[in-house]
This record gives sequence, C-alpha cells and structure tokens, in this order.
Amino acid sequence: MSKKNIYIEIKKEFNALIKDNDLLNEKVTITARALNTEEAIGNPKRKNYPIVKGKEKLMQAEYKGFYGQAFTDLPGSYDGTIADVLNLSLDSNYNRGVFIATLNAIMNFLDKGENFIHCKNEEPENCSKELVKYINKNYGNKKIALIGFQPAFLENLSQNFHIRVLDLDNDKIGTKEYGILIEDGEKNKEDVLKWCDIIVSTGSSVVNQTIDNYILSDKPTIFYGTTIAGTASLLGLQRFCRYSK
Repeated sequence: MSKKNIYIEIKKEFNALIKDNDLLNEKVTITARALNTEEAIGNPKRKNYPIVKGKEKLMQAEYKGFYGQAFTDLPGSYDGTIADVLNLSLDSNYNRGVFIATLNAIMNFLDKGENFIHCKNEEPENCSKELVKYINKNYGNKKIALIGFQPAFLENLSQNFHIRVLDLDNDKIGTKEYGILIEDGEKNKEDVLKWCDIIVSTGSSVVNQTIDNYILSDKPTIFYGTTIAGTASLLGLQRFCRYSK
C-alpha cells in the first residue's frame, strides 16, 4: 500500500460510514478551530510538550455536540458540510487536519471508537507510566523507536528500555532530551526503524503524511494520541491512549 492509497482507504471507509448512516446529504455545518494550550492540555508541570511550546495546535471539530481532534502545524478554522469535508483534497497539513478532526467527530457521534478528547494536566504523565507497563506486559524488554517528541513518554520509556527518537522539528533535531539524542525523522528514519523492535508513533503522523512509514513497517506499531482515534478504528490499528476522554 502506498502513501496515497492509505488516504484513499481512509476516505473510502469514512465515505461508506457516512452513507450507511444517511449523513452525506444532511444539511449540517462542521466548525473546526484550533484550541489554545489550556483548552487542549490544561496546565501540566512539564512545559516542553510541543503544544505548550507553540509548535503544534490541536484542531477541534464539532458535530451535534460530539468532538474530534487533530494535531497539526497548520491550524485554522473551517466551516462546511460533511460532503465538503469528504471532497477536500488531502494535499496539506491544514486540509488533512480538518478532515481527520471531522472524521474523529463523526466517529465519536456514531460511537465508533473511544477516547477522542485529549487528556489534560498530569494525565499525560500518568499515561507514560501506563505505557511502560503495557509494553513490558505485551512485548517484554524491546528496543523502541519513539516517533514524535513526547517528553513524558521519552523520559519514562528511556528509563526502562533502549530507545531512539525521531522528530521533524528542526529546532529539536540534534539536541538531547533526558540524555537521548533527537534524530532526524527523515534522514535517520530507515536506520532507526531497522534498529528497533517496536514502533511507538504519534497519531499526528496521519496528518503530517508520515503514517505510511509505520503502517507499512513489519515491526509492531503502537499509535498514541487522539488524532489517530478514528483512523485506528477504521483501519484496525493498535492504539494506546489511556487518559483521553
């Protein structure tokens, strides 16, 4: 499956779901907007989450009181019908952010999946400790590729496993966090994926168009976060997101 076909598959499954539930021609408006930091993640003690640093924003779509979210570095408001969203060309992080946030809102409305709203305050910290237990129980002591800088995950995973980290933020690449080098998500990708036993990937990979690297890998992949909620349910992907709502 190519990068292009992954999005074709997501659109196909989403379109079928909309038709099966008679939502395609419904005259309904979906409004997507970028949440501020406190709305998105509250006030965690750690201040180096990308969303706190302003590197990404959490877009939120609403449909009949049900919400869906998507992290993107190109946030913005959007107003349109379900049909409009289905017809979006998924050629930018903004369009993919709108599409994925809307997909999540509709999946939430239809009760297809779970944990669609980002956790807050110290819940990301607690989630990282649960992730350590989950990996130990299901995989044992394996080498982990962490995709995306998530500070609580990085610190707690690095204390328990051999870990390498890939990120696309030029300000992070080449720096060390918790004693671990942040490697280039493009240049070092093949080497890191060959080295690891397990991939732990940010769900925002479905917005920044890198998800194919991990779906197509022969390594077990655990996606985390609310961005991937609807896609994980549609495509049967493994997801870890303990404290989202």
